[in-house]
Amino acid sequence: MAQYVSRSGLVAQISGSTIWRWLHHDAIRPWQHRTWIFPRDPNFALKAGRLLDLYQRLWGGESLKDDEFVISADEKTSIQARCRRHPTRTCQPGRPMRIEHEYRRGGAWAYLAALDVHHARLFGRCESKNGIAPFDRLVDQVMTRSPYDEARRVFWIVDNGSAHRGTRAVARLQTRYPRLVLVHGPLHASWLNQIEIYFSIVQRKVLTPNDFSGLDAVAERLLAFQSYYESIAKPFEWKFTRQDLVQLLGKLDSAAA
Repeated sequence: MAQYVSRSGLVAQISGSTIWRWLHHDAIRPWQHRTWIFPRDPNFALKAGRLLDLYQRLWGGESLKDDEFVISADEKTSIQARCRRHPTRTCQPGRPMRIEHEYRRGGAWAYLAALDVHHARLFGRCESKNGIAPFDRLVDQVMTRSPYDEARRVFWIVDNGSAHRGTRAVARLQTRYPRLVLVHGPLHASWLNQIEIYFSIVQRKVLTPNDFSGLDAVAERLLAFQSYYESIAKPFEWKFTRQDLVQLLGKLDSAAA
């Protein structure tokens, strides 16, 4: 670009760093981009609205009773145990922790977790792989303990992953637990599932940096943090409402027009 500007006669000579500085402070930066997924689910507003209602303790226009609960659940897959090829050096005054770049792979866990969104109770387990059976074990872990085993209804908010997708998953889980209500979010709307907020915390507080001696160490740290977090946690202050959803979808419709 510096050569083009010089040849055009706009200036006699200009450096690449000057061009970069000008572009960096300009309002339009064509070299930057963000990826996004346009909502293509024809029932996006309906499905998203049900989730937002549940966060407000509403279902079908009526308030939930004290013995009704809302669970947000999902899987965080492929959590590797990266075994560093040189011991990590702890941080010192004026010097950060030093982590060896090279590592060997020590296997991976699927971390399945469920969050009671109104009481900040956490349930989780490490499984060798994701699937129907591991997810059902997480459901058992929650639904067989008080107060969920005697609840009027327990709403489970999930995405459309293969372990809990569609009407078959609804039938399978309600056969085992008649008071369980499986609620699917829209496609490509993980940002509406509160368990993803917890997974983000886990990624930053537990798995970064990824420096483990093996899979057992990964599971130990995940479950220990889960127990600690539950002891200090409060429910997330969820502020995105149905009105916000209507405004957002309106903006997207305008952008697509």
